[in-house]
Amino acid sequence: MTYQEIFEKLWEDYTNHNPAVKNVYDLFVSHGEEVVNDHIAFRTFNDERIGIDKLAEVFKKVDYAQSGEYFFPEKKLRALHFEHELDVNAPRVFISELQVEQFSESFQQIVKETIDRIPEKMLQSDKLIYSGTVWGDVSYETYEALRKESEYAAWLYAFGFRANHFTISVNHLKNFTEIASVNQLLKENGFLINDSGGEIKGSKEQFLQQSSIKAGIINFPFVEGNQFIPGCYYEFAKRYPTSSGELYGGFIADSANKVFESTDFRKA
Repeated sequence: MTYQEIFEKLWEDYTNHNPAVKNVYDLFVSHGEEVVNDHIAFRTFNDERIGIDKLAEVFKKVDYAQSGEYFFPEKKLRALHFEHELDVNAPRVFISELQVEQFSESFQQIVKETIDRIPEKMLQSDKLIYSGTVWGDVSYETYEALRKESEYAAWLYAFGFRANHFTISVNHLKNFTEIASVNQLLKENGFLINDSGGEIKGSKEQFLQQSSIKAGIINFPFVEGNQFIPGCYYEFAKRYPTSSGELYGGFIADSANKVFESTDFRKA
């Protein structure tokens, strides 16, 4: 399987389950834009069976290599990003993992029991990365118990292994060349911008600016009955050249910390 085929499967899953993100894509296409993906992000727990190293295996097989490492003490997260070694146009891959041992014993027990439910065959499969909730049925009671301590964990428990977000490269847009103009277009078309830390995260001086819409609300089938919860979101990134003249390729932890909040719970 090529990296393009992996991304196609991830995109299909991402858009099928999240109509709002497909609407964003279609909006830019309707304005004559070619949408290029800057990066794609995943969430997981720091259990060796499904941690960053495990999820990264499928990408390493198609010539991705580790590039940057990031820490988010407030949210108890660690992350790595990966870049393709041969194709400079390939999207980056950003994988974060929750430091489960930093939470309550009851929280840790829920996570362990959830991971224990994953079939061994799936843990060894390259399909794991886009297989969703591989632990089976999802309980709203459990979702809420996790959410009391971590919005990130609640989202991961409900949605499992799939793209948390894709990211439009503003550098490749012709008519919306600044993050501010991207945000304005989105707001004019009814999308809610994540304004945690400001609508625009980062700066030209940091060589990266980012924004994102708030995740669309999904009617999710919990075992107790359907509930409306936040799904996936779309992000936007503009990169600036460093002193070397090349575009900055990494991420800004403080900015990413706020972008994570795009999936925070809110009412429909």
